[in-house]
Amino acid sequence: MARTTVAKRLVFHIGGYDPTMPPAGAQRRFVREMGRFQRTWLVKAFIDGLRDSTDQIKWKVTTTGPNWQVETGYHLVRWDDVIESFKQRPIWFRIPQGILAFVDFVAAGALWGYLRTNWHYAGFFLYPFVAFGVLIVAAFLVGDFAFKLGGSIPVAIGIGLLAFATLLVGPWRWLHLGDLFDDWIFSREYIQSGSLIIEQRLDRLAAEIVAAANDSDEDELVVIGHSLGAVIGIDLLDRAVKLDPTFGARKMPVMFITIGSSILKLGFHRGASRFRAAVERVARAPGIFWADYQARIDVLNFYDTKPMAEMALPTENEPVVRLVEFSRMLERAMYRRIRLNFYRLHCQFISGNDKRAAYDYFMLVCGPVSVKSQTLAQDGAVSMFGDDGALISMPPSAGIRCV
Repeated sequence: MARTTVAKRLVFHIGGYDPTMPPAGAQRRFVREMGRFQRTWLVKAFIDGLRDSTDQIKWKVTTTGPNWQVETGYHLVRWDDVIESFKQRPIWFRIPQGILAFVDFVAAGALWGYLRTNWHYAGFFLYPFVAFGVLIVAAFLVGDFAFKLGGSIPVAIGIGLLAFATLLVGPWRWLHLGDLFDDWIFSREYIQSGSLIIEQRLDRLAAEIVAAANDSDEDELVVIGHSLGAVIGIDLLDRAVKLDPTFGARKMPVMFITIGSSILKLGFHRGASRFRAAVERVARAPGIFWADYQARIDVLNFYDTKPMAEMALPTENEPVVRLVEFSRMLERAMYRRIRLNFYRLHCQFISGNDKRAAYDYFMLVCGPVSVKSQTLAQDGAVSMFGDDGALISMPPSAGIRCV
């Protein structure tokens, strides 16, 4: 029988395509949001031992309640250097590459997949390219107006180009179009040829987690993929399973949590056969328990979908899908403040809650109840804790839908 409580946990978190968060700020955000978790669940937490390397940032978290204590080794997998390398490319390269990525995803059937399963995500896909088209039209209209005033074609072209350059300095940055172009450029390149830096890093990390699963004394190993990090998480676990087909089945159970996942972002692309094969291998691995958390209001994820079925993959080993409502996790004022900030809503998956709820990132990462037990219980860990933060019961699993 699988464990229902844990005292030691090893966590590898893979974040999404986030160009705004430098590595030094990752722990500060974790500490800030952990404070909300402590207030909500009436627990205490101590964070110590920050260590930085090329592959990951590590720290230790000790959480305690009246009758429990958990030690968590938290590893933040780094790929900020890859994101930064895309950001440093010249704009004259990024623009045509971004347009090429747009055409490629449309031609490969991905846009139809987005429209069919979640039109909000289709809007997210279209937004940067439509907005860029508006900038081009605006610059053309300025040039056309200059031509009507002066009658000089060279002057009109010059003024139009100057207007376009001005728009690139202002609205291009204000609307985050550069970062969004880079996101889709990266995704296209990852489908076609992968990323050598990421692949070498994942090879090293796969060896590390296989060794940990077989030799460490933690009660469970948790791999978390947020947003596009879920895609990299699939790649990491696929490598681990290739190294050890019994990965997670012999000693330490392996939990794979995808939150606000972008798996279908790549999975709908007809050219992503290599990635879909990796998804199928990870889903089939007997030692890996996979939970996929999806939120209705988050336009950057796919809500109420079965990822295996949508990719036409065998569904007998599909992940347990849990549906999350952010409005029930946050105070009303907080929710109203962020509900139109799509990026902030997307980050609620990795933020602290104002209210006890079935989905709580920090309870999954640092709580005393196993990830599998929290996932399968109707209300997560809520009914397992008393008002004073004490662990009081372990109800039987019931249902797989949460709000």
